[in-house]
Amino acid sequence: MRIFVAGASGLIGVRLVPLLVEAGHEVAGMTRSPEKAGLLRDLGAEPVICDVFDAEALAEAVAAYGPDSVFHQLTDLPDSVADMASFGARNDRIRSEGTRNLLAAAVEAGAEQLIAQSIAWDQSDQARRTVTAAHEQTVLEAGGVVIRYGQLWGPGTYYETAPPARPRIHLDDAARLTVLALEVPAGVTMVIDDRALGA
Repeated sequence: MRIFVAGASGLIGVRLVPLLVEAGHEVAGMTRSPEKAGLLRDLGAEPVICDVFDAEALAEAVAAYGPDSVFHQLTDLPDSVADMASFGARNDRIRSEGTRNLLAAAVEAGAEQLIAQSIAWDQSDQARRTVTAAHEQTVLEAGGVVIRYGQLWGPGTYYETAPPARPRIHLDDAARLTVLALEVPAGVTMVIDDRALGA
């Protein structure tokens, strides 16, 4: 299968790409950062440098690759959780305009499947909840798969050494379970691990 991963240089993306390659898929990894092209190549992906907000360039890039499946692993989050509030509008734009652009590009390219990340916990901010719900609805109305992840923990996350409150999922488990999303029917799937610690 030919798979296009948008957000391939992110925390899940860098773990997902080699798993897809190992499973025998051909993978294109999209990032907006040219300096990350080498990383993606080392992971086994064909690097694609593109900004999801450049709809025309995005459509051309996805069409040129001709994927069977497209993964939406794009976020715009700060390195520090203390800066989360100031990044809210930026991440909302990824979930709204970015999702619309990527979906349109996938449809135009003839991709059979869109798999998009979302979250499994309730957001306290009503505006954030509205954007997230609209993001999911856009994917579902197109016959795609929405993955609701628990709070990520592990290297590079806001919870590097200890798991956060439930719902949660370790990065490595999140990536491994994301591969399985290629086999699930359209709809919402949960990717969480709420076992008791030490279980």
